[in-house]
Amino acid sequence: MLSIALLYFAVVAGIGIYSARRTRTARDFFVAGRGVGLVTLAIAAMATTLSGFTFIGGPGLIYRVGLGAMFIILPAALTNTMGAAVLARRLRALVDKREVFTIPEALAARYRSRAVQGWSAVAILLAVVSYMATNLLALGLVLESTLGLSLAPAICVGALVVLAYSASGGILAGLYTDVFQGLLMAVASTAVFGYALASGGGMASMSRTLLSEAPGFLSPWGSLSPLAALSFFFVFGIGTLGQPHVAHKYFMLRDASQLRWFPTVLTLAMTLTLLLFVGVGVAVKVQVLRGVMPPLSHPDEATPAFLRAFTPGPLAALVLSAVTAAIMSTVNSFLSIGAAACTRDLPRAFGMTPRDELRRGRAWTVVLTLLSLLVALRSDTLVAFIGIFGWGLFASTLVPALAIGFNWPGATPAAALASIVTGLVATLSVESLAYLGWFRFPSGVTATALALVLSLLVFFVVSWFTRETAADALDADLRAVMDA
Repeated sequence: MLSIALLYFAVVAGIGIYSARRTRTARDFFVAGRGVGLVTLAIAAMATTLSGFTFIGGPGLIYRVGLGAMFIILPAALTNTMGAAVLARRLRALVDKREVFTIPEALAARYRSRAVQGWSAVAILLAVVSYMATNLLALGLVLESTLGLSLAPAICVGALVVLAYSASGGILAGLYTDVFQGLLMAVASTAVFGYALASGGGMASMSRTLLSEAPGFLSPWGSLSPLAALSFFFVFGIGTLGQPHVAHKYFMLRDASQLRWFPTVLTLAMTLTLLLFVGVGVAVKVQVLRGVMPPLSHPDEATPAFLRAFTPGPLAALVLSAVTAAIMSTVNSFLSIGAAACTRDLPRAFGMTPRDELRRGRAWTVVLTLLSLLVALRSDTLVAFIGIFGWGLFASTLVPALAIGFNWPGATPAAALASIVTGLVATLSVESLAYLGWFRFPSGVTATALALVLSLLVFFVVSWFTRETAADALDADLRAVMDA
């Protein structure tokens, strides 16, 4: 297992060195020179979307709540495809009109507003640090079991590896490693799904066991309440449209005509990796019900327990490498958009012209990694809290202004700014009150759902009251983008 882990890190290091030699400009560092092909981009987008949750948290969630977990999986997958079909076309058309590298820059172009650019950059930065901290912690947990290190050194090792290739090669290094890591995830998922089916005697045999021993597992809601399932469906279905680390990939495509195939290729790539998500969770539940495996002390043990019991050692090592790959690809994407926010968006929001963007982008990559590392080393409840905060912040601040704004000419600058600020304040305050126990939600309703609803309401209400400014918010070239 150790040898496979070391081989994996050697490949990543080689990719980083190669990418660093090819990264000569800010355009290379932030958007890979806009020379990325269809298949490469789809695999990279898939790798970025699927973090360690797919391999560790996902099977555990299936094991714990049953098919109710599909209200998270399916809407996210469908919305990713929808986002690729609708939003990608317009964002790619935008880069043919203007020199746009970041999502806040795209919003500034759409609404002719520095304030929108600045506040969206602030929201992205806060969410980036949150997401990176939780992913670095998860990476440390994997390396702890693989390399035999204690948790804190394992977190530091993982952070340094990601930092090395991200700071040197930027998004170009991340793109190449995403392709390598995405292919690794697909192979590992497919292989483990086969072992999952074989371990339970096939899907028909496993279904009979579940219907006999735990009929609620296969019910439409699983063990979730209908309200909880619908809340998850809403948050993950709509909130996925506001994930900037995915939307940012659309700037990189070399040929805009290939976008018509992008949703299909992305869907295929995501389906392959989600096989492990469902297969392991169901298989472990069946083996526990049959008495073959002892009940899990924690749902997140589902994947490691299954690998130990039902797969050969080399495959288990491959899957753990795939977990590492999923986490590292996500962290690199967050670093890229966070560094871009600091290097380009915040200075421009204050009327300044960024200089020496390549050097500054690399410097901010180091700073953001160190900040996230400090938070990750506090491996307590607070880290989990800010991870939830990060997801909610992306969704509540960017879904209205970005996903709706680029598809609705009636959206106004005032509405975009108001929804971003509302999402920022609501997410921070509601999540904080819930974490402190000062506010309780109805059963199953998430804080993220409430913040997203508030942001959407503010967006449409303010657009209505300022509708006379909608026409003035679109330049001639942006009208062409909206018609793309």
